[in-house]
Parts: sequence; structure tokens; C-alpha cells
Amino acid sequence: MYKTIAETAIDLGMPEDQVMRLVYEGRIRSVYDGQQILINSGQFSTYFKQLERIKEEIEIWRSTPIPEDIDVKDED
Repeated sequence: MYKTIAETAIDLGMPEDQVMRLVYEGRIRSVYDGQQILINSGQFSTYFKQLERIKEEIEIWRSTPIPEDIDVKDED
């Protein structure tokens, strides 16, 4: 499904000018239909999967208790 830059910016949660810059840099693939720039939203599926995985890893890291301090005593 193709979306405009404004719709893509809303989906990605970033400003429109940043999405436009990424399009001009070639980091986001796009198509110009003669009137507007359209972006295939399917190319972001990997991005969203990785974002979800990172959020899950951060949540696991936050919920993991800190291990007790190992106090090694040197008794010579």
C-alpha cells in the first residue's frame, strides 16, 4: 500500500521534513506519480518488527533484578 509523506510520517512517528529528507537521501524508497511522492509502507515491516523486539528486550532488562553483590573475602 502506498502512502503520502504525511501519512508515512504519522505511521513512523517522526516529522514530515525528516521523512522528506530520508526520501531525498535515498534511505526510504519512493515513487513520484507526477503530483506527489508516494512511499510503499511494506518496506517498514522489518523496521517495526525490530522496534518491537528492542522494546521487548528493554522491558526484560528492566524487569530483571540486579544480582546480589558477591563479596569475596580473601582469608589467607
